This record gives sequence, C-alpha cells and structure tokens, in this order.
Amino acid sequence: MTTTAERYRTYQGPAIFSMGFRPFFLLAALWAALAVPIWVAAFSGWLPADHFNRDWHAHEMVFGYLSGVIAGFLLTAVPNWTGRLPVTGAPLMGLVALWCAGRLAMLAPGFVVAAVIDASFLFVFALVIAREIISGRNVRNVPVLALLSVLAIANVLSHLRALDPDLALLGERIGIAVVSMLVALIGGRIVPSFTRNWMAKQRMTPEPAAPSRFDAVALGTGAVALGLWATAPTYYATGLMLTLAGVLHLARLARWQGWRAQAEPLVLVLHAGYLWLCLGLLVSGLAILPLGVVPVASGLHALTAGAFGVMTLAVMTRASLGHTGQPLTASPRISAIYWLVNLGAALRAISPLFPDIYTHMLAISALAWSGAFVWFVIVYAPLLLRRRVTISR
Repeated sequence: MTTTAERYRTYQGPAIFSMGFRPFFLLAALWAALAVPIWVAAFSGWLPADHFNRDWHAHEMVFGYLSGVIAGFLLTAVPNWTGRLPVTGAPLMGLVALWCAGRLAMLAPGFVVAAVIDASFLFVFALVIAREIISGRNVRNVPVLALLSVLAIANVLSHLRALDPDLALLGERIGIAVVSMLVALIGGRIVPSFTRNWMAKQRMTPEPAAPSRFDAVALGTGAVALGLWATAPTYYATGLMLTLAGVLHLARLARWQGWRAQAEPLVLVLHAGYLWLCLGLLVSGLAILPLGVVPVASGLHALTAGAFGVMTLAVMTRASLGHTGQPLTASPRISAIYWLVNLGAALRAISPLFPDIYTHMLAISALAWSGAFVWFVIVYAPLLLRRRVTISR
C-alpha cells in the first residue's frame, strides 16, 4: 500500500504541485502583499474607492488570503492526520485555479458572477477535506471540518451586501470568529508541541503544560464569546465573555512557557501569534464594555492583522522549512519577516488611538505588514518552486 511519504517521493510533476502548502502559501502571500496596498491606495484616492473599499478589503483578507493559507495548511496536515494519500498534481492544480479565479473575480465589479466564482472555492475545498476526514475516520478533526464549512457559508453571506448590508457584516464577523477558533484550536496543538520538541532538544525542563481540562474550558469560553460577538457584537454580555476569554487564553498561553524559547524565533513567533489572539479577544471585550478604554477597531485589528497575520506567517515559514527538508531554525532573513508583520500589526491596532496621524500610521502599517509577505515570497519562493534547495544563511 502506497504511503503519504511514498506518494510525495514518486510524484513526477512540477514541484510546486507536489504538496498543498507550496502553491497556496506562495500565492496567498503574494495576494496579501498586493491586496493591502490596493486598499490603502483606494483609501488615499488613487484607485476607485467605490470598489476597492473597506468591504472589499475585509473580504479579501478573511475569505481571500486566509482561505488560501488554510487550504495550504490542511492539504498538508490532513494526510498526516488521516493516513490517506495527499492531494497532488491535477486535483491540486484545480483547487489552486479555483482559488485564483476567485481573486481575479473580486478584482472586477460584478456582484453575482464574482460571488459565485469566489464562494465556490471554500465549498469545493470543504468537500475535499470532508472526504479525507470521513474516509480516514479521523473523528478528532471533525471540528476543523465543521469550522471550514461555516467559513464557506459566512463567505456567501458576505456577498449579500447589496441585498442586506447587515447580513453581509454578519458573514464577516462569522468568518473572523471561525478563523479565531481555528487559531485557538490548531494553535493549541502546535504551539505547545513545537515548543516541547525544541525544549527537549535543548534539554530544558520543565516542559510546557500538557493538555488538560483548562484548555477545554478556554476553548469553550472562546467559542461562546466569539459566537456572541458574531451575532450580538454590542451587547454587554458579549463584552464580558470576550474579556473573560481573553484572560483565559492568556493563562493558557502562559502555561506553554514561550518566553523560554526566545533563542529560537521560529518557536517564539508561534507564541507571539497566539498572544495577538489573546489581546484581540481582551481588547475587543473592553471596547464593548462601557469603559471607553479602547476603540472597537483596535480589538478587530489585533485579531486580524495581529493574530491572523502573525500566526499564518509563523506556520507558513515553519511548515515550508520542515516539509522541504530544511533545518527548523530561523535565519536573520526569516526573523525579518516576523519583525515586519508584528510591527505592521501593532501600528494597525493602535492607529485608531491617534486620529491626527491616523492616515500616516495606516500607510506605515500597510508598508510593514505587506512587506512581511513580500519578504516571505523573496526568501521562500526558491523552496516552494523547486525540490530540496537550501536558503543561503
């Protein structure tokens, strides 16, 4: 019986279509590098603001960029979870083409056609993952499949703005809530696991805390809080639950002892990404409570630019090294990606606090955040396009 490793070794087509992470990480990074400057240019009056507006920006970050990264990650992880053969070659090319068609459709006005083309990708991809998880009897990851399916439905809702703006906003919030839960769920597996592996090599003790009921409580509280935020974003109870979820996830993060991994940026950045999730939940909760402490936009961008941007780059940089046979350590060139994305996220999160210089901070934030993805493409394209190449260090 052919194994996953043998399937990868015997694949004879273009290297970029030998594993799911290769095309999706590369193309998603390119899209992130382009989409944010496009929106900033429209915000500044250099492009048509009636199309490349806030709604387009939100959609392409949540359902464009993130759907590509999620696809790359799951197509690489699911064969390991299920023991089934990976999606390679022509089927992978088809999925990539469908995702790219969605991005092209969203560049041009055209409500119905663009919506159908864009929305089809997540539904098709969910069916692919469902086949793998169900056939592999991988019950543990059914929640991941459920979240992916909800994300596909949320994308459809986001396209209904012309019919019902409130329904479209609901779709956006559901999408952000789903990705937040994916970060919490999958991050809760890989962050302590990779930290534990690194500490073991360094002979460091004690190790990060093992999974316990506390993790389940934190995840459950986060799910309730994000569900409330998606459906009732201004309610006092929502603010309380988000604040509580933020505190619980901070405690969860502390149990993984990330500060002890400061010598290895490849590990430390995973903790930074999860920290952004904690801050996003906490700040979003405080923004709702009647304290007037922080603006709503700060919490939103702590989640999106911070948690989503940092955690996806953390996973993309590590997975691309590991699955192409490179040492699992971050060179200064790779570390620069982490500095840029964290700087961009920090400036974006605090910019609403400085209305007098908001536009300037927005531009600098976009330059740093998008620059992280440009630099990812420059550093990682040789690995993703060819077999077994070494990054110069």
